[in-house]
Amino acid sequence: MSSPVSDNVTVVVGTIGKAHGLKGEVSLIVRTDIPEERLVKGARFDVDGGEGTPQQLTLAATRTQQGRWYVKFAEIHDRTAAEGLRGADLVLELDRDEEFEEDPDAWYPEELKGLEVRTDDGRVLGTVIGLDHYPAQDLLIVRAVDGRRVMLPFVEELVPEVDIEGGFVVADPPGGLFDPENALSERDGAKG
Repeated sequence: MSSPVSDNVTVVVGTIGKAHGLKGEVSLIVRTDIPEERLVKGARFDVDGGEGTPQQLTLAATRTQQGRWYVKFAEIHDRTAAEGLRGADLVLELDRDEEFEEDPDAWYPEELKGLEVRTDDGRVLGTVIGLDHYPAQDLLIVRAVDGRRVMLPFVEELVPEVDIEGGFVVADPPGGLFDPENALSERDGAKG
């Protein structure tokens, strides 16, 4: 008997950075396209990771300064407690249908993981193992067929097709990106 498919999706809204000040405020590395909608006073987040962090946090205040987000949680009252949050992810469980009704070309990382990466002529390049968010663009993290970890910019020009149901993405990577001779080893700073 198979289990029913969940109508919910889990999304990481942000990753907690350094403590800021003495009263429990922290910097936040935003991982959502719509922080103004997700990071509102009273919002409750599940917490994934961090040292001795509560299971849930309630947003008490937010502010931005020079393009950076700073947040304060109702449960965190001092710098020591704030430091314990560093590296933890703020997670929301959202209704999949509501999230995608405005943008049918939007995907969550867990939907992309495991998809085969291939060229338009069918040559297999590897498998998607993750998605990293950066200010300029998102990067698909691909385990290449030779075992290397390759970061492919997740933009329409380089990834023109995503077929979740078919189990693949079509990639048109820049020349040499998937060539082993252009690889950085883990010693050179690449993550494995």
